[in-house]
Amino acid sequence: MDSQTSQSSQASQSPHSPHTFQVDLRGLVDLLSHHLYSSPKVYLRELLQNAVDAITARRAAEPGAPAQVRLYAADGGLRVEDSGVGLTEADVHSLLATIGRSSKRAESLQEARSDFLGQFGIGLLACFVVAERIRVVSRSARTPDAPPVEWTACDDGSYTVRTLPDAERPEPGTTVHLAARAGAAEWLAPERVRTLARDFGALLPYDVRVGEERITDLPAPWDRPYPSPAGRRVALARHCHELFGFTPLDSIDLDVPLAGIRGVAYVLPSAVSPAQRATHRVHLKGMLLTERAEQLLPDWAFFVRCVLDTDSLRPTASRESLYEDETLAAVREALGTRIRSWLTGLAAGDPERLTAFLAVHHLGVKSLARHDGEMLRTMLPWLPFETTDGQLSLEEFAQRHPVVHFTRTVEEYRQVAPIAAAQGVGVVNGGYTYDGELVEALPSVRPGTVVAELDADTVTAHLDAVDPDEELALSGFLAAARAKLDPLGCDVVLRAFRPLSVPALHLDDRGARHEQARAAAEEQADDLWAGILGSLRGSAPRARLVLNHLNPLVRRIGSLRDRELIGTATESLYGQALLMAQRPLRPADSALLNRAFIGLLEWATMERATGDE
Repeated sequence: MDSQTSQSSQASQSPHSPHTFQVDLRGLVDLLSHHLYSSPKVYLRELLQNAVDAITARRAAEPGAPAQVRLYAADGGLRVEDSGVGLTEADVHSLLATIGRSSKRAESLQEARSDFLGQFGIGLLACFVVAERIRVVSRSARTPDAPPVEWTACDDGSYTVRTLPDAERPEPGTTVHLAARAGAAEWLAPERVRTLARDFGALLPYDVRVGEERITDLPAPWDRPYPSPAGRRVALARHCHELFGFTPLDSIDLDVPLAGIRGVAYVLPSAVSPAQRATHRVHLKGMLLTERAEQLLPDWAFFVRCVLDTDSLRPTASRESLYEDETLAAVREALGTRIRSWLTGLAAGDPERLTAFLAVHHLGVKSLARHDGEMLRTMLPWLPFETTDGQLSLEEFAQRHPVVHFTRTVEEYRQVAPIAAAQGVGVVNGGYTYDGELVEALPSVRPGTVVAELDADTVTAHLDAVDPDEELALSGFLAAARAKLDPLGCDVVLRAFRPLSVPALHLDDRGARHEQARAAAEEQADDLWAGILGSLRGSAPRARLVLNHLNPLVRRIGSLRDRELIGTATESLYGQALLMAQRPLRPADSALLNRAFIGLLEWATMERATGDE
């Protein structure tokens, strides 16, 4: 009966009884090495973080306590010693045997959380990425009477804990011994340890050494005193070359006290694509967090590379990148403001350096000026634009022309630039990235400026009309030419313009191109869609072939009486005008060019054969 009662009681309680997760340490190490961390090298960062946290915790109670970290690599192993707060046997069981437990050692230190770098449990566990065995010997500074304690763990998940004689660790602090796992010995080699320690720990606030070599190098290059501004620029340029491999055009101090940020931005010496993600070096409380921080600056600031130290930004779980939150957004805005101030400072006081900078990075400044009216106003006299008057700023161009005409594509600009320049019409090439938007924004920062998009009607209106009697005499020729190009959605217009060497000019705009695309789609569509597309025809603008009445070749073609020959000549002029405009050719245009070329050859050879007879 008692047995049945006991069984019944167990059955009724078992669904509600708590259970403990069983952790497969080998599987967890595999997860860390292949998915959480980008490289095994982070093991050394985790060791340094634990040592620095231990020293920080001790100094919170003993401000004058020693602050030393020593690394010794030899015989396929690594020993890391720190003078930190140390551990008791209870701490060992609580912290080292529980994955993910905080390294803060005691509840009384929780208010100092911002002074610490990492999580002790996960950080030490990461060492299994390169080690098959970890041995920790520690003595507590807070409990001086407690004996030293030893914790030894293997990568199969087993560990042992035992106390040691006082002589094993007479002073407070912790020593971590790593024994390399198969295939990972290179990560514990002396030179590799020295390189990683220098990379990760150069800005740490404590005395870190590999053997006898000091690794920490404080103050940071941007905080050091220099004999002169020129000397500082030289030193920072050397620092940039060591870190990033290039000599910068200039350096920009990044000082945001409210966000706990100090650092420098280096201006790239060559142009880069705005689509290329800039990567920056970020230190967290002196420890290198990442060399590939991408979201640190606004997108428009792709022309700089940063290195900085912060105590406010939040790292991700792997501590290899930054967590996107309100703090990072505020820092991004503040750093963008600092770079913007540097630009306006150059515009006000150092135009030669600004000109050199814009010669390389005008695209980044234009990107910023699109959404920043003050920046556009400041940079207006400096930003270069391609115009029919040459490379000019919008300010200078607007002073020369009462109306600032612009094209939306490079092809349109190339199409009309020579003709417009000859007629005295000023045109800005708005086809390059951001240029069209900036031209349209010009009236907002320069009141009274008139901006107009250049279209076929505007260009045609600026060309000289032909005497009515002369145009009437050519009516037969024009009728034949128009009939030939009508299937292509192109009209023929006769005008007189310069330069004389241009026989014909092809003009269209977006509306005309849309109509051509609609007509092409209508030809290929079935009856239903053809009807729908046909209903959209309306009164859309058409492209124009403008024949130059001043050109001798056009005059000779105009005197022809053979309609077939007129058609061939018109197709040739149309094709040549398309090629001169550097416009992409449709299949119908390519066929026309081929047909016109063959037609002219036949006509020429036939004339020669007739002459020979």
